[in-house]
Amino acid sequence: IEVVFEKAYCEYRLNRVESSLKTIENAPVQTDKLKELYGQVLYRLERYDECKSVYTDLIRNSQDEYEEERKTNLAAVVAAMSQWEEAPLEDLGLPESTYELCYNSACALIGQGQLKEALNKLREAEELCRVSLADDSDVTEEDIESELAVIHSQMAYVMQLQGRTDEALQLYNQVIKLKPSDVGLLAVTANNIITINKDQNVFDSKKKVKLTNAEGVEYKLAKKQLQAIDFNKALLAMYTNQADQCRKLSSSLQSQNPGHPRPVLIQVAQLSREKQHTKAIELLQQFSDQHPESASGIKLTMAQLYLVQGHVTKACDVLRSIEEFKHKAGMVSALVTMYSHEEDIDSAIDVFKQAIGHYQSEQPGSAAHLALVREAANFKLKYGRKKEAISDLEQLWKQNTNDIHTLAQLISAYSLVDTDKAKSLSKHLPSADTMSFNVDVDELENSHGATYVRKKAAKVTGENLPKEQGQVDIKKKKKKKKGKLPKNYDPKATPDPERWLPMRERSYYRGKKKGKKKEQIGKGTQGATAGASAELDASKTASSPPTSPRPGSASGSSSAAASNVVPPRQQKPAASGATRKKAPQKKKKGGKGGW
Repeated sequence: IEVVFEKAYCEYRLNRVESSLKTIENAPVQTDKLKELYGQVLYRLERYDECKSVYTDLIRNSQDEYEEERKTNLAAVVAAMSQWEEAPLEDLGLPESTYELCYNSACALIGQGQLKEALNKLREAEELCRVSLADDSDVTEEDIESELAVIHSQMAYVMQLQGRTDEALQLYNQVIKLKPSDVGLLAVTANNIITINKDQNVFDSKKKVKLTNAEGVEYKLAKKQLQAIDFNKALLAMYTNQADQCRKLSSSLQSQNPGHPRPVLIQVAQLSREKQHTKAIELLQQFSDQHPESASGIKLTMAQLYLVQGHVTKACDVLRSIEEFKHKAGMVSALVTMYSHEEDIDSAIDVFKQAIGHYQSEQPGSAAHLALVREAANFKLKYGRKKEAISDLEQLWKQNTNDIHTLAQLISAYSLVDTDKAKSLSKHLPSADTMSFNVDVDELENSHGATYVRKKAAKVTGENLPKEQGQVDIKKKKKKKKGKLPKNYDPKATPDPERWLPMRERSYYRGKKKGKKKEQIGKGTQGATAGASAELDASKTASSPPTSPRPGSASGSSSAAASNVVPPRQQKPAASGATRKKAPQKKKKGGKGGW
């Protein structure tokens, strides 16, 4: 027996779980030690019902120092059944005296969706762990934090489910920084960080995904955990534009899980990113035909893709083919809205008719049934289908004969079809006296909620005396303002008959004269004028003085002529046309933008 146990245990430690199971089952005698190992092997194989029976029997029939460990293992089995098989919780009378038992109880509550209670239980487990480890002098603070890592990771998961992603991400990162030795814990924590990042912070996600590929992870986690990690790897490949890697991972997942819709949806998402909507719809249709049990979510995706392409009618046809949802209020609302957008009122009314017929047979007179009838009647009245709305309005009025609004709508509809019926129904309307309310109008208008306040009548003055009988209102004539006349207006002169035409279209317009040079601007020293050039032109003077008279030989006439000449220092520079041209200046080097 000892040899059988040692062999089975070695196979279990070498992750040859199936071989270990066969060894135990073929043992001639089932001892308590073999049963303990048998329970652990069944847990690894995720055969939780059999495992629970084994541990229940062990706890009932044995009393030794390992009783607390057996209870802890049984609590772990119950938690796994709650989380992975969605089994209802059973009260097995297990205590919560240790932090391991308290932690497993919290995991079971998470599986049932009781997140608030689970979080409180995890905090209780954290406190128990600190107290139990604080008594040991050999345990350091780092050891305590390392032991608390699994509790903190689970607390972060609950916060993530509650939508508190910032707090969850902070706790997850704390666990990663501790670098715990449990590769399964690291893989789950890294995967959850990736799910928070989604298509953001992709660089961090690519670093975290490496932790999910650590050696031995597949032996530490449940199949559903490994499946979720693989799905997230495929999605990360899509977000990082690794199309080939995404297709490869999603195809592998589909072969491993042929009935699961998620691998197909990942492939469709990748095709949609590549604008291959037609191919994506064909893939969805193929999966829907092969797996009708998973067709609901697939068909919703198909309808969305048809809407992206602008095929509203095809999207409506797909939605109406989903038997599970087609009579739901939300689906009816979506279909009616889309048909109204396409101006297909008959199809929208047909949707109402089918939904009302379904509730008439399944839940007659229920709130959902009457709400649909009311919406159908209002829709028909909105689009002028009063004759078709009569049956709905009669049904509503019979349910509540005190509904005056419905009665008024019914009378209005009958007035187009059967006036006698409308008159007979109008007798059920309350009288005007019963409909009057004792309301103080002034008080209502002066209240805080009043949006309109009637103006009080102004006091009668001498100018605003009441008119006598027969007096006729005389409208005051408004004085016309005199038009402004243009400047230099001459009343005697006849105005130009072409004054309203643009200048270019007038008969006397000759255009601008070309060829005349503009008055030249002086380019000499400051103050140069064009008039000085004539004075300096010697050819235009009657008698020109000698350019350089000899000293002492000047005559009186010559001196008189010279007296009119301006000395050189007092001469003003001539205009650019009369003076000599300046030599062209060289461009300075090193200017902005120079070559």
